[in-house]
Amino acid sequence: QLQFVESGGGLVQPGGSLRLSCTASGFSTDFYMLGWFRQVPGKEDEGVSCISGSDGTTNYADSAKGRFTISRDNAKETTVYLEMTNLEPEDTANYYCAAFSGFCQGEMKVVQTWYWGQGTQVTVSS
Repeated sequence: QLQFVESGGGLVQPGGSLRLSCTASGFSTDFYMLGWFRQVPGKEDEGVSCISGSDGTTNYADSAKGRFTISRDNAKETTVYLEMTNLEPEDTANYYCAAFSGFCQGEMKVVQTWYWGQGTQVTVSS
């Protein structure tokens, strides 16, 4: 079965940190761009960050620059992480990962989404 499973979300106070994990099963991540996206009811999904499965190139949305770090487990190569620091209430969303074709250098652009997970909820509140 081809799928992504995310974990690591939760409730955190403003200024806090979380580390999200996303594990792929049933396919190789080497051939895709791997991205973290977030969704808020009533708003369009936002691409937060991406990493190239082939060469490790990364990209970040302006809202994530300087606060979030995306990485891939070099040993397992099936797990992608999103380290989030200095979280703000505006970061509250359901975060999900996806494997897509497109661009992850210069800009993050999704041409075709192939696999995605159900997401993990992040709530930033005092």
